[in-house]
Amino acid sequence: MINEGYIKFKCLLIEGNPPTLEDLSELNECRNTLYRMGLIGMYADGIGFGNISIKKPDGRIIITGSKTGACEKLNPEDYCTIENYSFESNNVICSGAIKASSETLTHAALYECSKTIKCVIHIHSHLLWNRLINKIPTTSPEVEYGTPEMAYEIKRIFTETNAEDIKVMVMGGHKEGIICFGENVSDCYANLIENIK
Repeated sequence: MINEGYIKFKCLLIEGNPPTLEDLSELNECRNTLYRMGLIGMYADGIGFGNISIKKPDGRIIITGSKTGACEKLNPEDYCTIENYSFESNNVICSGAIKASSETLTHAALYECSKTIKCVIHIHSHLLWNRLINKIPTTSPEVEYGTPEMAYEIKRIFTETNAEDIKVMVMGGHKEGIICFGENVSDCYANLIENIK
């Protein structure tokens, strides 16, 4: 898994207050559940995987920070707020106490696809990935995670397939990577569980 878990965009962290507990309550509970299920975590080689985000009413994104996959439970300091981003210049500006997840641009792309999307979950599952690849909307195996190319590929898949209906995609070039989305945290989690069955 070469380059797994590494940020591939330019990231500017503006040190400041982390997201509030009020913003994080349901999100963090879901993230902790996914960790217990082994869908977010860390590989034996020390590389973390999985992330989760929500889009606030003001349009900003709250997402788990980089290198938090290994943490059993997260605190507000383990999340950051995306203040701005650009696919074209491959950069992210975030605020808080930690840099944004390496999958930030992928999350941002989905939020741009539909105003109804308010939560995105990215998990790793060898069994689920093998079962679903090319059976549901799947990104090109040539496109790497965490890149502007993946963001554009996510948008293409969203418009050219039934991804909007099933709300789950396989990341063909990101072994074990599955991404799902929904109108809120509960909806997003339910979409994931439905596909695990």
